Amino acid sequence: MRHPHTRTIRRRLLGTLTAGLLCTAGLAVPAVAAPARSGATPVEDAATPALADGLALTPPMGFNNWNSTHCRADFNESMVKGIADLFVDKGLKDAGYRYVNLDDCWALPARDADGKLVPDPVRFPNGIKAVADYVHSKGLKLGIYTSAGTKTCNSAGFPGALGHEYSDARQFADWGVDYLKYDNCNNQGVDAKQRYTTMRDALEATGRPIVYSICEWGQNKPWEWASDVGHLWRTTGDISDSWGSMLSILKQNLPLAPYAGPGHWNDPDMLEVGNGGMTDTEYRTHFSMWSIMAAPLLIGSDLRKASPATFEILDNKEVIAVDQDPLGKQGAVVSSEGGRWVVAKEMKDGSRAVALFNETGAPQRIATTARAVGLPDADAYTLRDLWQHRSYNTAGAISATVPAHGTVLVRVSADPRWAGNPPAVELGLSGSPLIQAGKPATLTTTVTDLGRTPATRVTVALSGPEGWTVRAQSPTAAPVVPTGRALRTAWTVTAPPGTPTGSYGLTLKATHRSPTGERVDSTLPLSASVVVPPPAGTSYLGDLPWLSATNGYGPVERDTSNGESAAGDGHPITLGGVVYAKGLGVHAQSDVEYYTGGACTEVTADVGVDDEKGAKGTVAFEIWADGTKVASTGVLTNAMPAQPVTADVTGAQVVRLVVTDGGDGIDSDHADWANARLSC
Repeated sequence: MRHPHTRTIRRRLLGTLTAGLLCTAGLAVPAVAAPARSGATPVEDAATPALADGLALTPPMGFNNWNSTHCRADFNESMVKGIADLFVDKGLKDAGYRYVNLDDCWALPARDADGKLVPDPVRFPNGIKAVADYVHSKGLKLGIYTSAGTKTCNSAGFPGALGHEYSDARQFADWGVDYLKYDNCNNQGVDAKQRYTTMRDALEATGRPIVYSICEWGQNKPWEWASDVGHLWRTTGDISDSWGSMLSILKQNLPLAPYAGPGHWNDPDMLEVGNGGMTDTEYRTHFSMWSIMAAPLLIGSDLRKASPATFEILDNKEVIAVDQDPLGKQGAVVSSEGGRWVVAKEMKDGSRAVALFNETGAPQRIATTARAVGLPDADAYTLRDLWQHRSYNTAGAISATVPAHGTVLVRVSADPRWAGNPPAVELGLSGSPLIQAGKPATLTTTVTDLGRTPATRVTVALSGPEGWTVRAQSPTAAPVVPTGRALRTAWTVTAPPGTPTGSYGLTLKATHRSPTGERVDSTLPLSASVVVPPPAGTSYLGDLPWLSATNGYGPVERDTSNGESAAGDGHPITLGGVVYAKGLGVHAQSDVEYYTGGACTEVTADVGVDDEKGAKGTVAFEIWADGTKVASTGVLTNAMPAQPVTADVTGAQVVRLVVTDGGDGIDSDHADWANARLSC
């Protein structure tokens, strides 16, 4: 479940408490019926919208305050105007961001005597129209929020639009609103399609062009029916600022590519870029994958406090161009194996945007070809790296060693001018980056020419942290590397005795020249982990150091359940009424890695959804040994007793404990590895 200050907990709780308890007044319509919608027909082709109103022909771009402010007092008129100013001052308007959107808590909890919505006079002393006028004066547009229920999602009980659709839509239009986010709380069990269609008709009856964002969390598969109802529809529950949340939502949204197109978009929720819960590498992945999925790009961080790195990500116009391509195709999965994803998006000019996405916690080589992503046969291709802002030529290979949780995003075209670009090279590393302090480890680097032209005057260098010894054991230079060939260099890497366990950065750098003499510098950030062998005998995994740990909410907890926020906020691990003193408490998506050094034989645990989630939560447990799944449970629910799991990990260097979301998002997915033990 979400943190108490976020919306999902309120959605689930309030929806449960209110559904069916109150008699709905029905879906109000004005005394004079709304004009008939021209050309409105049932959806026959999910890829063909029937709205045909010219709105949202590319995915909407802008800002929404919720992820950074929630309902706090700093959400007010001054903030909204400040965001509009920053759009202009920081170049975000020029990059395509247009909508400045208000989320929940902008109104008073009660309507006035005439049934009208009343803006909160403390937050918005001059009213919503004044804010809209200011935003419009900057050449931008204003968005607003309400719910397709009797109340919005906040526990304060702000009025929703169920039964007030035409009146509320009229107010929004009169204020100059350009975008409506229409949520799903307190919906009284009224059919979703009916509720959202009524507001569509109400918005159209105003005569004002208003982009309509359906936010029913994907519960009723809106991608199957909403292309003639709204311009975009949420496909998942709310996102949070964590790798696990972003990854879960990404996986739910990727298969829905056939339903997206101009004027009708899959919406995997707002951007978390810059909110602090992920690394910049993970935020670049977030932005890259939302763009290749043709998702709305709605900034969710407080731009008044944003770092230069955040602005650099949000303002990457080459990545934005992938999202905003007028053909309107959502990227489709080309391949996915072992956490290595290739996603390709057809572009209007015939090129392909290609994301090489590494889901895992270690660098991975990810490869595809121009033919595999749909390009025609050609002698060579131009490959444009959209984060490096450099163009290369390739003979057809599209590959890279991608850092943990990273994404390489390129645009590839059958360009007859390919020879004007230097050859692409791929930097790689083989050998185990798991190093025992004081003991030399052998690593091998590669610099491979992917281009149609040879790479000349190739050099390579590997460096580590201060105090580490890194020595080349074979040549570090080559006068020429032909197409498809590589400069291979062996290195010994030694961490000083006494180096604490943990992850340490290595940097691989290479230079090469194009046939015209142009120098090209390439850098690949890598990591090595200093490890210690596991103790002999049987140990509780909660007592051992892990190599890495990622979690849906909060940190992985030792010997308690997951509390979703700060370390140590969990409770005793409890499965089926049985309390366990030892184990790991996690929240899907979760991945905990241990170094076993080839010395261990077995992992055992009792697993399940912690009792603290009541009837909620669906998860699946997996145990992996050196990239091979050696045990799994299938989907478990809170109603099921603890399941014993045993995995043979004989000879494995690394063991991973993985929990997935059961395919329905990570809400309430508190998972316990009770009595998890490792035998060595």
